[in-house]
Amino acid sequence: MTEPIIIPRAEHPISRKDIDADALRVLYRLSEKEHTAYLVGGSVRDLLLGRRPKDFDIGTDAHPYEIKKLFRNCWIIGRRFRLAHIKYGAKTIEVATFRQNVPDASAAAAPSEVTIDDPRRNDAPRPRAHADEHGIVRRDNLYGTPEEDAFRRDFTINALFYDIATRSVIDYTGGLEDLHHRRIVCIGDPTVRFTEDPVRMLRAAVFAARLDFEMDEAVLDAVDTHGHLIQKASPARLLEEFFKILRSGHAEATFRVLDGVGLLGLVTPELQDAPDEFWGSLAKLDAWRRHHPSIPAEMVNPVLMGALLVPLGFVNPHEDQLALGMLTLARKDYERPRTPGPARSRGAGTTGPPVVLRRHHLARCVRRRTRRRGALETRAVADAET
Repeated sequence: MTEPIIIPRAEHPISRKDIDADALRVLYRLSEKEHTAYLVGGSVRDLLLGRRPKDFDIGTDAHPYEIKKLFRNCWIIGRRFRLAHIKYGAKTIEVATFRQNVPDASAAAAPSEVTIDDPRRNDAPRPRAHADEHGIVRRDNLYGTPEEDAFRRDFTINALFYDIATRSVIDYTGGLEDLHHRRIVCIGDPTVRFTEDPVRMLRAAVFAARLDFEMDEAVLDAVDTHGHLIQKASPARLLEEFFKILRSGHAEATFRVLDGVGLLGLVTPELQDAPDEFWGSLAKLDAWRRHHPSIPAEMVNPVLMGALLVPLGFVNPHEDQLALGMLTLARKDYERPRTPGPARSRGAGTTGPPVVLRRHHLARCVRRRTRRRGALETRAVADAET
């Protein structure tokens, strides 16, 4: 058992006024019902760095269906592991039960798993963990303690907890020291962790670029040796990671880091040796994103793909799908792609995407609805005449 470093409220900068009000509501409710409830992951890291977190995720010892009993606005999702999503309007607070790491998935396979619809949620959890022939863990739903949950996370700076009961910061993995030295350090052996989940290599580059941190030598060596495993990852998941990068406001820096460690060429060979127009397009996208405190609604997938594809001349509007390395793009994700530029009449000093994309989408929806209504009316008249 590892003795954690506990930083009391007087010695750290996190204040409850900086935490989302709905996240606080969830934390307090779990704590009132005598459950351990921590703010976890990137939100604690960002608050300690004085940044505004994008999400406020929560870890607890309550099982998913125990959480559901406490919140009527809760939905249970996930196949690889169960998560509770608590909805407040358009906002979602993600609550995860503490889990343990599965170093040997085959050894963990035991009794049959309780299905997601099974109401017997107060029983001890009985899930299994599965890994494929490459050692990549595809299913991992073993519940554990806060310490075990900390050590199963990817990097030390993402394994920090904020305890709402004592208002203290809890560090099991040395994340506070790495945060101070501005470095990305893997929890455990990077070779093992990247083999379990190759997308962690991409995430290391993302955090290094977004936070302006340096990757640890062990992390760099593991990426250099096992970078080819990124080609075994799910293309759909990689595409989702690309969209997150493009929405982050640090797309240019992230793609340059990915290019530097050799991952960009493995996932999307077309982006290797990209022209200056490509990097300039990403810079414009980043400038537009940073102009807004949160992700603007206009930052839709076609705009993001336009920033990648238009400078490279890869778009054929007559194709239903477009392949970009490992990534297969549906037509809806690149239809009429545009690079971000000056907006039309948005006010002095502001920038944004061409508004034609949203107008085109709305007009198409109206035409479709009109055609459907006309077909129903025609059918009704025909039925009446017969």
